[in-house]
Amino acid sequence: MNRCYLCNFRSGMSTGRPHARVLENLSMDIFDRFSYSFFSAVVFFLIFAHAEAYDYLDPTGNITLKWDVMSWTPDGYVAVVTMTNFQMYRHIMNPGWTVGWTWAKKEVIWSMVGAQATEQGDCSKFRTNIPHCCKRNPTVVDLLPGVPYNQQIANCCKGGVVSSWGQDPSAAVSSFQLSVGRSGATNKTVRLPKNFTLLGPGLGYTCSQAKIVPSTVFLTSDGRRKTQAMSKSDSKIRSVVGLNTPTKDNTPLLQCTQHNCPIRVHWHVKLNYKEYWRVKISITNFNYRLNYTQWTLVAQHPNLNNITQAEYFCTYNDYADDSGMFYGMKFFNDILMEAGPDGNIQTELILQKDKNTFTLNQGWAFPRKVYFNGDECMMPPPDNYPYLPSSAPANVIALSTLISAAFLLLELLVFW
Repeated sequence: MNRCYLCNFRSGMSTGRPHARVLENLSMDIFDRFSYSFFSAVVFFLIFAHAEAYDYLDPTGNITLKWDVMSWTPDGYVAVVTMTNFQMYRHIMNPGWTVGWTWAKKEVIWSMVGAQATEQGDCSKFRTNIPHCCKRNPTVVDLLPGVPYNQQIANCCKGGVVSSWGQDPSAAVSSFQLSVGRSGATNKTVRLPKNFTLLGPGLGYTCSQAKIVPSTVFLTSDGRRKTQAMSKSDSKIRSVVGLNTPTKDNTPLLQCTQHNCPIRVHWHVKLNYKEYWRVKISITNFNYRLNYTQWTLVAQHPNLNNITQAEYFCTYNDYADDSGMFYGMKFFNDILMEAGPDGNIQTELILQKDKNTFTLNQGWAFPRKVYFNGDECMMPPPDNYPYLPSSAPANVIALSTLISAAFLLLELLVFW
């Protein structure tokens, strides 16, 4: 269930509920050291993808690419290519996706709508009516917002940015249309493209082989008629941790810190009521060159299925019992700005206790794992977490010592 909250809380103030204890010093920093905006290489091994890409929090997450032949032309066909991101909390962020493939024969792309090939290739054999792309292995990118309407198609022109399925299913789709020539104009002569690749910031991807599947059925705008594609193939792409390859344009420029990480997540347990407890989450960006658009934060904690209220964040926790996803409200705080005065966002959560699933003692106030934009954050071992005081008048000196030890261990792990 997706929920958005727009509430006003006063930090550090008791709400008058009984048995409330102020825990101003019980907090922990979590660092994300993998969130650099790099392009990564793609390798296509189906078995390797299943072995490396399994994610406990999103076991069925994948990106599906559909290739629907919509109509025939004298020497080929017109196809609509649709990319759907079924990953629950990993989105494709700026500068967006790049899709490539290899033609099975000597096909060319006559024209495109909603996307463009990055290179035209050698079209010297054509005297008139020059194709859009003559390369045997074309690479395609999405068009930027604001292009003329005659160059647009539904779900195109977002600069390659695709939302995650859990965040916004309607924005988790990207499409473009292309007119293919020299391929033949029947189902018997058309050959499937092969060696599909998907490049994007952050994680790498592996891809399955394209295969023939039942044709997509389309509904007309008035909802009274269904049309069907001539033929269709699809390929499923799974994300894996790949090697990051830096480029000149997106090399991060980080604020000077001890941890040297681009993102810091601060988890602060503020109040402990009899039946509820209160947490403040702050996310800070230390990268001067990157805004995080449509950011997501996933935390694994057994009590996150009992969030009763949040401040200025949207929540989604229907896909896992012990985890919750947080993201910004559209047009309000869905963009984490670059490092500086505006480079942070925060929320406060009120959670209802469930004694059957967890306890606040011995560090369970903190999450087991945290992911920012799908990248796992660096955390200390659970036995080094600061824990709740055993009585209301807390021993401030002992508690501060525990917190300092946790910070020191956390920073050492980052330096390793």
